[in-house]
Amino acid sequence: MIEESSSPGSASSGAFPFSSTMASVECKRGLDLLAQLEQILEEDDLIDELGFVHPTQLAELNANSGFGLLDLSNEAQSADRAMREGTDGRSILYDETVFWNRDHKLAISTTELPLLVVAAKKLFFDSYKKYKFSKNPEHDLQDDVLRHSKSFLLICSDNGTAWNSRKLVISRNLCLSLVMDELRLSALILSYSPKSENSWSHRRWTIKQFHRACGDFSDVVAKESELVKRIEERTKMNYRAWNHHSWFVSYMTWRQMFNEFNISRKWAELNVADNSCFQLRRKLLLSIFYYESKDQCRDDGPVAESDDYTMWQNEFDWNHRLIQCYIGREALWVHRRFLSQFWLNHLSSDPHSIPDVADFLQKELELIISFLSSPEDEFDANRTQGQLAASYFFWVLKVLKYSFPNGPLVKPWRNLSGLGLFMELLESSSPRRILLWRSFLGRQSWDELFNSLD
Repeated sequence: MIEESSSPGSASSGAFPFSSTMASVECKRGLDLLAQLEQILEEDDLIDELGFVHPTQLAELNANSGFGLLDLSNEAQSADRAMREGTDGRSILYDETVFWNRDHKLAISTTELPLLVVAAKKLFFDSYKKYKFSKNPEHDLQDDVLRHSKSFLLICSDNGTAWNSRKLVISRNLCLSLVMDELRLSALILSYSPKSENSWSHRRWTIKQFHRACGDFSDVVAKESELVKRIEERTKMNYRAWNHHSWFVSYMTWRQMFNEFNISRKWAELNVADNSCFQLRRKLLLSIFYYESKDQCRDDGPVAESDDYTMWQNEFDWNHRLIQCYIGREALWVHRRFLSQFWLNHLSSDPHSIPDVADFLQKELELIISFLSSPEDEFDANRTQGQLAASYFFWVLKVLKYSFPNGPLVKPWRNLSGLGLFMELLESSSPRRILLWRSFLGRQSWDELFNSLD
């Protein structure tokens, strides 16, 4: 029995070379598939869409393309490969059970992704180490890093080291062709991974390099706007895309800002719960207001008639209509806060003009009382609307407190009518929130407002 127990050990030691052989075969296949992928990317450098699909979907793509999968019963095709014509007329040799490439579109089978990841990671890090520690890197080393990092990022888009390696190469050899390649690569990755933070970050870095190299790139800004809009339409609540959209507003001309401001309005009306679009409109409104050369851009036409106050008034009225149509949407009330502060800081005739501020505050109070007076509904939406409205009102009071540092808080709205009704509605609808609002506004300010009502 003791002698027999040692036999499994010898058997396992005999099985180890078999496992090593299997790993070697898989490694060789992974490298072979990676070489095919890199060849496809090199031959068709205008690929603008990438997808990872199930093998059955890949078979359908090949069937619809008129090729179909290989007949494995045919000994001439037993290698599971076929010659496919590239988009530029050149032949590309690749495994059609793993890849599909046509009309600048690329599909990769999900079953082979593990092998591709291992192979791409190995070749990338090997080439990057040689390039990074070389005192005078040759052109071939640079090409190896760019080629292997590209294939690696297509599979693992959030690998920061691969993105940084491309930044290093481009920084040492800044030229327009490399910058355009980076824009195409990030756009390709965003086609299947629209929320990849590293891809968006790298794209912003690339745009800055383009600006350094070329200076004027209004056409690039227009194309960038089209790309971001497509992604925003395809993926809802994509904060990264909207953040990128807001970022490159600073590179727009005044007319581009104005057009973007008008175009985004329709999208915001259809997606009132998405605060990101309203954030973009806030950035555009501020950028238009602060644009240094805007007076030179206001030639004859519709733009010439749109002064800052008119734009603000239209936006303020539009926000009012949306609030009445869509009950309980916090994004609309956040946008109204910005519009109110924008008026107080930039558009009021005199920041210390109490009649103007009091008139504005009286209208806002009447609006809020109308929402607090709405009857309760089945989904409790009117109550939510009332709480958002009250929070907005107290926020305005807080802003006014810092707008009048030299006078008592009660001074701007001493003659306001409706404060008593406002307090009664708060006590009946949201009694538990009164302490919160009182703490937010400050005890002294609260007493100055409401103690006179007793």
